[in-house]
Amino acid sequence: MGLESYFENFARREWQKTDPDGTVRIATVGIGGFARNRALPAIEASTYCETTVLVTGSPDSSAETADEFGVETVIDYDEFLDGRVADAYDAVYIATPNATHSRYAVSAAERGKHVICEKPLETTVRRARTVIDACRDADVTLMTAYRLQLEPSVRRTRELIRDGVIGDVVQIHAGFSNPLLEHAGPQTWRLDPDLAGGGALVDLGIYPLNTIRFLLECDPIAVTATTHSVEVPFANVDEHVAFQAEFPGAVTASCTASYNAHASSGLRAVGTEGMVSVSSPFGGVVPHDIYVECGDVGMEYRGAPSDEVIEEFDYFGYCVLTGTEPEPNGEDGLRDIATVEAIYEAAASERRIEID
Repeated sequence: MGLESYFENFARREWQKTDPDGTVRIATVGIGGFARNRALPAIEASTYCETTVLVTGSPDSSAETADEFGVETVIDYDEFLDGRVADAYDAVYIATPNATHSRYAVSAAERGKHVICEKPLETTVRRARTVIDACRDADVTLMTAYRLQLEPSVRRTRELIRDGVIGDVVQIHAGFSNPLLEHAGPQTWRLDPDLAGGGALVDLGIYPLNTIRFLLECDPIAVTATTHSVEVPFANVDEHVAFQAEFPGAVTASCTASYNAHASSGLRAVGTEGMVSVSSPFGGVVPHDIYVECGDVGMEYRGAPSDEVIEEFDYFGYCVLTGTEPEPNGEDGLRDIATVEAIYEAAASERRIEID
């Protein structure tokens, strides 16, 4: 198959086998910056989801947001936990600080509601397992919100790797940096290790980690790592992180993430017969250019921008409506948390840590 065939109908949804009727009514739990600026507009633009309830710590001051997105019901967190207006939604989207995810996910599952939860699923393996168990016991859909898995450039890259276009993958290099304090104050919960569960690794490094696992379709077996915090605001979390993950078949992935560097992201997979690189894969709604080399042939695809958040919510809604198990499910989120724990252990101990 020629390289051109991978880029025909670039944004194709190969996961979609049918066009189900209806929509999934969503209660958005937590309406911080990402939820307001990306998630709520994406849900509104999606085919299979709609927002019917907002859950926030300040319902009175959220009236403007509710009006903007046509949401009639706004409740606070305690009212949500008490089950108020539970008949007004079918699923929850959880966008609260990381260490609170299990509280709202378990409460939702116990009421028979489906769950899409922002990454990381929780801050520890044990807490993530409580979410998975609750959703399994309630027989509801659980999806970890790894939107990059629905991004067309990432899906086409996985196809190229899966089909052996670049031979056997030997090395992957990926990085993601975003200057946190340019868009958040020093009191942000992301700098509180008890709420965030970590720093740049948990918030940014998890993108290349999960994307690489998705591309290779396997999990790391060992890691080495270093973390550094230089500036005062980052005293309690990792400001910078670098880690190397070993995968089966002698594949290595070298990754970096930073809370205090110029905004940048990139991903490159090098194989025995070629390479594929994606520009700005973790940067949001930007053109995700792909360059492929295979032997003495090279091809660049410069696609139109796509909104992976819309793709994510359409995929979630599709899975709920059709009874399909999401690929980024709870176990996917759990495996990342186990790897994150190993990375922090490797950095603290200055040792190679094997992952069970």
